[in-house]
Amino acid sequence: MRAPTDTQYIRQLVSEGEHCHQDFKFEISDARKIARSLSAFANTEGGRLLVGVKDNGKIAGIRSEEEIYMIEAAATMYCRPQVELETRTYVVEGKTVLEIRISEMESKPVYALDEANKPWAYIRIKDENILATPVHLKVWQHSKKEEGVLVEFTEREQRLLDVLKEKEEISLNQCCRLCNLNRKTVSELLADFIRFDLVEPVFSGHKFYFKIK
Repeated sequence: MRAPTDTQYIRQLVSEGEHCHQDFKFEISDARKIARSLSAFANTEGGRLLVGVKDNGKIAGIRSEEEIYMIEAAATMYCRPQVELETRTYVVEGKTVLEIRISEMESKPVYALDEANKPWAYIRIKDENILATPVHLKVWQHSKKEEGVLVEFTEREQRLLDVLKEKEEISLNQCCRLCNLNRKTVSELLADFIRFDLVEPVFSGHKFYFKIK
């Protein structure tokens, strides 16, 4: 069986469109913005960037070698910790397309630094990079602990579960208000419930909600 040509390979990927494991980039002009994509893929299930491809799937080709350096800068200078990349170029109808593969990181979160060097963690949902919530951060933090997690089931845990049972879907802020608990406490509790498979996060209308599984 013959290996696909560069054109066949890239055309096949482009035909899939943008999704949770693939993003198109017409050009790379801001390394910090690319760091958000790297963070999202590394924090979720990995994925690829196709650089030199427009949002509508049209092959435009990369404009200069500078774009490759900017991606490397995004991975090494604007991601914490640094993200490992696999880079390969393909020639499609005389135009160069750059494929960047990002693997899921074992240790999360991976942060992207903004213009003020403040770290933000992102996750990939469908074809978007979404800012991770405090609950996601707590889940990752708890997952790093090698020993088992012991959770006391007290009145506050019961209060939160009761609120979750009453509502089909509820936001973090609503949980805090209805349970009369602060964000840090509710984030910790929701993270434990998610790890124990009692609760699941739901992304709807560009917001995260939580519901009983």
